[in-house]
Amino acid sequence: MSTPQRPALNMGGGNQFPCNPRLEGRDDKAFSPGENDQLYGVVDMGSNGIRFSISNLSAPTTRVIPTVHFHRVNISLYEAQIDTDTGDRIPIPKSVINRVVSAIVRFQIICVEIGVPSSNIRIIATEATRTAINSTAFTDAILNKTGLPVQMLRKEEEGIVGAWGIASSFSDVEGLALDLGGGSMQMTWIMSHAGNIHLSPQESVSFPYGAAALTQKLADLERDKSKKEAEKAKEKFRQEMASNFRDAFERLEVPESMIKKARAGGGFPLYLSGGGFRGWGYLLLYLHQTRGQSYPISIINGYSAPKEDFENTEALKEVARTAHEIFRVSDRRRKQVPSVAFLVKVLAESLPHGIKEAHFCQGGVREGVLFREMLPFIRQQDPLEVATAAHATSSAQSIAALILAALPRPAEDRTFPSSMSLHLIQAFANALYVHATMSKELSSSAALYSTSTGILASTHGIPHSHRALLALMLQERYGGELPPRDVDFKSHLQGILTPEEVWWTRYLGKVGLVLSQLYPTGSIDSSKPRILPASRWVQGLGKKGKKDGLELTISVQRVEYDPTNLKEELKHDVQKIEKVGKKKNWIGNWGMKVVVLVQEEDLLQ
Repeated sequence: MSTPQRPALNMGGGNQFPCNPRLEGRDDKAFSPGENDQLYGVVDMGSNGIRFSISNLSAPTTRVIPTVHFHRVNISLYEAQIDTDTGDRIPIPKSVINRVVSAIVRFQIICVEIGVPSSNIRIIATEATRTAINSTAFTDAILNKTGLPVQMLRKEEEGIVGAWGIASSFSDVEGLALDLGGGSMQMTWIMSHAGNIHLSPQESVSFPYGAAALTQKLADLERDKSKKEAEKAKEKFRQEMASNFRDAFERLEVPESMIKKARAGGGFPLYLSGGGFRGWGYLLLYLHQTRGQSYPISIINGYSAPKEDFENTEALKEVARTAHEIFRVSDRRRKQVPSVAFLVKVLAESLPHGIKEAHFCQGGVREGVLFREMLPFIRQQDPLEVATAAHATSSAQSIAALILAALPRPAEDRTFPSSMSLHLIQAFANALYVHATMSKELSSSAALYSTSTGILASTHGIPHSHRALLALMLQERYGGELPPRDVDFKSHLQGILTPEEVWWTRYLGKVGLVLSQLYPTGSIDSSKPRILPASRWVQGLGKKGKKDGLELTISVQRVEYDPTNLKEELKHDVQKIEKVGKKKNWIGNWGMKVVVLVQEEDLLQ
């Protein structure tokens, strides 16, 4: 059945999807009272489940796609089409169609209650709906009962939407993007820097190797066969998959610059989305949190695993088989682990130059379709900076400039880690006072947990390393004192970073502490500057003049009469910064001497 189409939601261009055809010609600005035209409802009809979400794309937090409502209905459209006795494909049963329709109607009621305009609701379907024997009857039933058309993604477009979802999950992306659903898997390549996103001109390549489909396929290869015959059949299928992956790599026209980096750097970074890969990621998290490593963050988006862990299929199959309970891994996902392991092993063997590392993404259909339609200047915003902006004081930008001045200019032989970016500094300044009203026994701990289970935990698009950087800086800003139960958590957060990065979080955190004491309300009168920091690399520090390090000069406004005795107070406060440079406070063997000078100047000239 063909349905008329209208322009996509007015969100700023890009490749767009059609919306409700019954609203053809309606002015998008003419909404009913109580409706918010920045609320968008998305129904993602996947193979393993149906996800219902409402997102608020109001400024200034549009970039991080805040979730207003989310729920999932455990209906597997893929399994509904498999005869459990014979393994043959059957039409979607009427009972399942009725359940889906009822779930969508319930979602429409929720949308009305929250204030989502009907024109801002879309239903998007993928492999299981597209290939169903009774696909047309299924989508017609939905349209007739709900008034909403089902927007069917072509199999090539599934990978593109997944890639846009991946792009929404990180500030910068460069590598191969793979989306593993229940019925199919898509592969493409992606480069995303500063909001500019480049994908393969061939869109994506789709394979019938979804987690559920592959589980069924491997079971079929074993059915009514001896063990030897089954192994022979699976080996033949493995070779077929490997050949298809190599052919797809050639068809995707991977940029030569990306291939050179893979050749020199030990393989391609993989950016993984879809329920099948997220289940694999949660298994890795389980291993990292139970076998002596105590990985501190349990958020799948932004989680990264090195090659040796990602490809350790035997260890993960053993976990799925023996662990009593695995966080975020359902029984259905657990049963699919052997087939995902089969897929991962074939990928690792067949991709040219191999796999360097794996990055797991929460971004899926919801994030992909919404992020795709954002204006480029919104896409280029840094998620951490955007998420903290709501907590910024009136002088957050000026405070960020003061913190930045405490970093010396990069030199030929010395610099600070690139992770200490302008975006991180601004995010730190934005969040500098969030926990200031708490008592001392709470503020340091609350700041430490703020990016993993606290106020910033649900923010979309932040890698775990960025979460660790900001959390450690904020914790130092409150003095760094922790109760015993939180000391281990801090140590595990530090383990995500390099020793050099950890040292700089301590230094900048203590700079933030001094600034917060100087400006306790977070407000700076720009006409009367109180201090001006400047920093430089220096040689010949220490009693014997043999240490290289950092010199921070804090110039204080000269006044005839200073009842607050600012200069003397500063001389006392900056000792906290200097202590970071003492060797006993280095991180491992990494650190440097820090000298802080306080001097009076006329800063108003």
